[in-house]
Amino acid sequence: MRGETKGRRQSGNAPKERAAAAQQSRDPVENFEKWKIKYSRTKSRVKQQRKRNKKPEWQVERDNIGRLLNKYSEMNVQDAVKFSDFPLSKKTIGGLLGAQYRQPTEIQRQTVGFALRGRDVLGAAKTGSGKTLAFLVPVLECLYRQQWTAEDGLGALIISPTRELAYQTYEVLRKVGKNHEFSAGLIIGGKDLQNESERIHRTNIIVCTPGRLLQHMDETCTFHASNLQILVLDEADRILDMGFAETLNAIVENLPRTRQTLLFSATQTKSVKDLARLSLKDPEYVWVHEKAKFSTPATLEQSYVVCELHQKVDLLFSFMRSHLQKKVIVFFACCKEVQYLYRVFCRLRPGIPVLALHGKQQQMKRVEVYDDFVRKKAAVLFATDIAARGLDFPAVNWVLQYDCPEDANTYIHRVGRTARYKEGGEALLILLPSEEKAMLEQLQERKVPISRIQVNPKKLSSVQQKLEAFLAQEKEQKERAQRCFVSYLRSVYLMKNKDIFDVFQLKLPEYARSLGLAMAPKVRFLNKARQQRPGGGAGDSDEELESFRAQLSGSKPGEQASEEDAGGGGDDSSDSDDGEEPGSSAVSLLGQGAHEDEDDDGDLAFLTVKRRDVFEQEGCRFEEEGKAGGENEDEKTTPTKKAEKESKFKEAKKVMKRKLRVNTKMAFTDDGEVVQQWPPIQRAAVPAPDEEETSGINMDEARERLRREDQEFDKEEYRRKVKEKHREKRLKEKAARREASKRHLQESNAGSADESEEELVAYLGGSDDGEEFDPSTLPDPDRHRDSEQDSVSSERGVRKRSRGGSSSDSGEDSAPAPKKKARGREAAGPEALDTGLSLAEDEELVLHLLGHGS
Repeated sequence: MRGETKGRRQSGNAPKERAAAAQQSRDPVENFEKWKIKYSRTKSRVKQQRKRNKKPEWQVERDNIGRLLNKYSEMNVQDAVKFSDFPLSKKTIGGLLGAQYRQPTEIQRQTVGFALRGRDVLGAAKTGSGKTLAFLVPVLECLYRQQWTAEDGLGALIISPTRELAYQTYEVLRKVGKNHEFSAGLIIGGKDLQNESERIHRTNIIVCTPGRLLQHMDETCTFHASNLQILVLDEADRILDMGFAETLNAIVENLPRTRQTLLFSATQTKSVKDLARLSLKDPEYVWVHEKAKFSTPATLEQSYVVCELHQKVDLLFSFMRSHLQKKVIVFFACCKEVQYLYRVFCRLRPGIPVLALHGKQQQMKRVEVYDDFVRKKAAVLFATDIAARGLDFPAVNWVLQYDCPEDANTYIHRVGRTARYKEGGEALLILLPSEEKAMLEQLQERKVPISRIQVNPKKLSSVQQKLEAFLAQEKEQKERAQRCFVSYLRSVYLMKNKDIFDVFQLKLPEYARSLGLAMAPKVRFLNKARQQRPGGGAGDSDEELESFRAQLSGSKPGEQASEEDAGGGGDDSSDSDDGEEPGSSAVSLLGQGAHEDEDDDGDLAFLTVKRRDVFEQEGCRFEEEGKAGGENEDEKTTPTKKAEKESKFKEAKKVMKRKLRVNTKMAFTDDGEVVQQWPPIQRAAVPAPDEEETSGINMDEARERLRREDQEFDKEEYRRKVKEKHREKRLKEKAARREASKRHLQESNAGSADESEEELVAYLGGSDDGEEFDPSTLPDPDRHRDSEQDSVSSERGVRKRSRGGSSSDSGEDSAPAPKKKARGREAAGPEALDTGLSLAEDEELVLHLLGHGS
């Protein structure tokens, strides 16, 4: 019964429970909350399960690297259309896409495959074909595969010949490798060496120039390259050139041999010696345009014009006036030309912004000019060959070569600043009549299509009169013009190819007038060359040229010369710390930086310009050999005579032989006496012996005279100074005693009259007006001896009287002064008596007498 009743009760309550459950199921808020709690619990369990099954990050990276290594053997570079088709890491692909690099060029497609497999590569392609990415991508992937960190030190080294190219490479590396965690640094000259030294040992990728890298290897103790994995030489033919030979050899000695090496250039070297220096192991030679019809881009229009040397300035100005809305790069042979023509063209106001870029500028100035030219839409850049290689200036319309390039390779690199990445461009080469034939032959051998054009003479504008006016107003510009003249002639003379460059065929007076000079400056090295080359500049052997260079520098033939600048000019290569522009005009082998002038920012301010009188008309004219009276004494000398390098000592000897006298400036006093003001007369203790014939300097006599001066004059001067110091000390002590006596008188004679006090002070103090001591006031020693007995007796009497007077007149007990040896002295006046007492006893006596007198 109970069970039935309970069952009924349950059955009777069941409909109510079901109704309540249905009511709850119809409540959406409550159902959502329950579902949310259940979902969160499930999600937490899933996360915990994934966390237990998840691999560490380093394990994931290692698995990804393993998959990439497996794809290297299966890689087919011909099928690669995008960078994502290569087996590259996600970080590298993300950096390439972020920098807007999606499709690889031909040199990139063929090079990346070999480089990823660890092979040494020699890559050559036309200018503007993207060689920078061809080695940056393998560098990033090489360090990524080994999980390189800052503690591992240097892993990749990228060497560029110029600072501007290194700066550009570093900027591209920052964009492409921004997703990687490697540290990169730009190590170039002109920056803070101390700051670089503190960070270089923790840098993984270094982009540098050869000079500064070698400096860190020598001076920075914490820097080493023992863990280097990959070495890259950008513009390898220039770095392997003679200008960088010693620097590169020293760098390679400090690098491990177990490394990967990549060499890239538009004109790649094939020299076995150069490749052996770098220890390349079975390199892959990749030249994508080896079978191309032309070695320059097809979108580049090339032409040349022939004109005389003195017409170049007018041609350049007229060209700029007719291309005001274009972006133009003008290449010169030397820095002095850039410095001078940049300043005068700014004064001429051609109507277009003018910029200058050369190796004598400070580094920050060079970077500023580079960035400024990149931003401008229309401008003209005057530059030397530091801007000829690798630099990617966007939208350059024209490349004008004001001076003939050194060779065909330099021409190809210069014109490569335009017509980049399938864009169009134009190039104009200015040649002299003597340069046309040989230069065109070289260009034809290198597959360079170039055509000749004519200049309309009606369109030429002459600026010679304006330049003359500028130089007449500013002496500094005149000196720059002279240095420009001499520097250009030196660059032409030192060019290796004498079939193209012959300085003796140049019309120097006309060229000087075209620069604004009234006459051509003297060029000493050309006069010396004429002495050794009586038949002219052409046709001489290389041995004579080498011996002449050695004589200019004072070195042995075969060594790198350091030419003496006769006209105040300087070497036109860039800064020596990087070795930039070595041999850009063959001038780089000469170290003439000491005569360089300052640029706009005052760089090289610690060097001064040596000013000389360069206007010697005989030294700048090159008369024909058959002209009567045209030969001077220097030209009559035999060519076999060895020209000795004259030192300053020999020059001084020559001046003394001429018996030249220095101008003097005299002044007269009121009494009519002559006083020499300039040059100041030097006082000597030992006069120089008079010589009837001043044929030179007798070094033995000069040394003996200096020795005697050291013994007599210097020691006498030292004794005089010691005596003067002692005299000053005695004067100070005397003044102190005077002050003490004055204070004593004021205390003891407080009640006396002012007049008597003044007389007393005057009598006791002597002369205070600064006069010197008069020896005549001292007593006669002979007289002092004769009257010794009288002085002793008088001394006793005076003492008795002084004691009695002092005790009767004043009630004060005066302390007796200590007894001293009697001094023979007289008063300042003619009637002064010699009492023979000490100074204190004299004062006491006088006070007593004055007291009785009043």
